[in-house]
Amino acid sequence: MKTYRKRIADELLLGKLESSGAVLIEGLKWCGKTTTALQHSGSVLHLDDPSMKSRYLEMADLDPTQLLRGHTPRLIDEWQLAPKLWDAIRFEVDRRGEVGQFILTGSSVPADTSDITHSGTGRFAWLTMRTMSLFESGDSTGEVRLSELFDAPSRISGHSDISLNRLCFLCCRGGWPQALDLRQEAALGLAYEYCEGVIRFDINRVDGVDRTADKVRDFMKAYARNQGSQTSNESLARDFSAYGDPAIYGKTVASYISALKKIFVIEELGAWNPNLRSKTAIRTSPTRFFADPSIAVASLGLGPGDLLNDLHTLGFIFETLCIRDLRVFAAYLNGDVYHYRDKAGQECDAVVHLHNGKYGLIEIKLGGDRLIEEGVASLKRLESNLDISKMNKPSFSMVLTGIGDYAYRRGDGIYIVPIGCLRN
Repeated sequence: MKTYRKRIADELLLGKLESSGAVLIEGLKWCGKTTTALQHSGSVLHLDDPSMKSRYLEMADLDPTQLLRGHTPRLIDEWQLAPKLWDAIRFEVDRRGEVGQFILTGSSVPADTSDITHSGTGRFAWLTMRTMSLFESGDSTGEVRLSELFDAPSRISGHSDISLNRLCFLCCRGGWPQALDLRQEAALGLAYEYCEGVIRFDINRVDGVDRTADKVRDFMKAYARNQGSQTSNESLARDFSAYGDPAIYGKTVASYISALKKIFVIEELGAWNPNLRSKTAIRTSPTRFFADPSIAVASLGLGPGDLLNDLHTLGFIFETLCIRDLRVFAAYLNGDVYHYRDKAGQECDAVVHLHNGKYGLIEIKLGGDRLIEEGVASLKRLESNLDISKMNKPSFSMVLTGIGDYAYRRGDGIYIVPIGCLRN
């Protein structure tokens, strides 16, 4: 039996169960939703059990409360197969008047909401799970806590032994829990299998639109080529058309993006809008990102050796890895991750903004003195434009690196932290 690797989402789930009657865990397929939910459930109903599926679905129509009996929290897995259970769970939560009654998990394909009459507000809480951060997969030492940086410590210490070769592998392997127990070659193939599932089946199940596999594959390749940018739908359409379909337009691209967002394959980064002395207009376009770096790698048909020979592409893929990890950590800290860019060209790769108003500025660089100094200079320019009469000073500024042995605080107060020693 495989040993369960603790997830940051475990604590988030427990917290939500303490305050809500039911918790819906969402996220991309294979990220570990059901496995994590099982760690905290008192009983479980697998609606997709082939030997019982037809009986369960019939019962969901005739007397859904029968399916809700069991020790709490009761896990309803693949709940979207019987959407009528949503209202039944909402009613049962009200009737019992207690928190921590149900956990719902399911396929990343959205449920048919036509049979749902109540939003669940006040009864349900939502939890988004992502693939594993490097800390969760055991690839980060976790010596530097993002939470502690918000207190601006005068000294930090940490060591990372992630080499450039290892970093390329981690970008290609991704944070899939299943990949951690596989030999290297099989682990690298998992992202390709995931993408094929999305291309051949999942995207068409989202909204019933019949999209050919070749077109979906070409779109994902075009999207991967624009990782970390604010490329418009029209520009994506032109890139998409370069793969042999000149009839693609921005409206069609928007439909692909919408479908992939609904199944959590794409998770774009929203724009941060601070108070600045400068009157330069802030760009509000989202930054393009897949939910896991391995999806981008597989979409491009690459492997660790390809990234090692193309550091420019590695830089964009590494940024996707960092954004994934920062999102996992920020959720734990009750915050969000944003990107900043204005029309004058000033930008910041990531801003972790907590709901209490604190925020940190982060530049993401592969490593090396020259790139680190570029990141430091960019952070200082942005800091100088912040209007601290209208908002708080940043709690910290950090250059997050891929390679580099040590984490430390520079004399100017900026932190240099390798991703291989960061945690929540």
